[in-house]
Amino acid sequence: MATDSCTRRHYRRVILKLSGEALEGELGYGIDPLVVKRLACDIRDVRESGIEVAIVIGGGNIWRGLEASTTGMDRATADYMGMLATLQNALALQDALEHLGTFTRVQTAIEMNQIAEPFIRRRAIRHMEKGRVVILAAGTGNPFFTTDTAAALRAAELGADVILAAKNQIDGVYDADPLTHPDATRYSVLSFQEVLERNLRVMDASAIALCRDNDVPIIVFNVQEDGNIQRAARGEDIGTLICSNPQAG
Repeated sequence: MATDSCTRRHYRRVILKLSGEALEGELGYGIDPLVVKRLACDIRDVRESGIEVAIVIGGGNIWRGLEASTTGMDRATADYMGMLATLQNALALQDALEHLGTFTRVQTAIEMNQIAEPFIRRRAIRHMEKGRVVILAAGTGNPFFTTDTAAALRAAELGADVILAAKNQIDGVYDADPLTHPDATRYSVLSFQEVLERNLRVMDASAIALCRDNDVPIIVFNVQEDGNIQRAARGEDIGTLICSNPQAG
């Protein structure tokens, strides 16, 4: 029997969507080892609670392909460079997790056999079943697609129960930018259609549509607060839940 996607619960298998910016901390660029260690501790705790974890990681702390393309660089070339940046972040996170005793595998959508496995759906599932954290780099392997879309795609492919969309400065989805509008109201729950119609910019429209079509819920939450990854994965009432039919939840 299918489980209602609008009901929060202790999830069995999750996709954690981490932006590259989540790794830069106060540096404003690159990788802050202390921030990576803190994130790794939270991810380790999720895995040790029995939840299977795969992580889709961005590269915006090192390179942003879309921004580079606006300066005249070929968009495909800029996006491929961004994919390489995600692999650097994946290796940094892998190192931090394994220093904590958490077994991992890095899989990449672009083959780089000396440093990571190619993404193979069944192998990724088997790694998770064996208790390993799978870190997914290089997005979808295609230019013109964001790592948001990669997270939605991998969630559908791997049978994830939810996407945990980690944000750096906000604790959910608001009706206005809370950084510039202190009176903005945070939504507790939204439908995919509401997100698209209101252009709420939670994730890109392709990712939202893919989650809607495959009934994969999204929880948007603040990753900067220690323990929030585990709280979201356990189904606690934090952040904003985006699902197919909120009225049914």
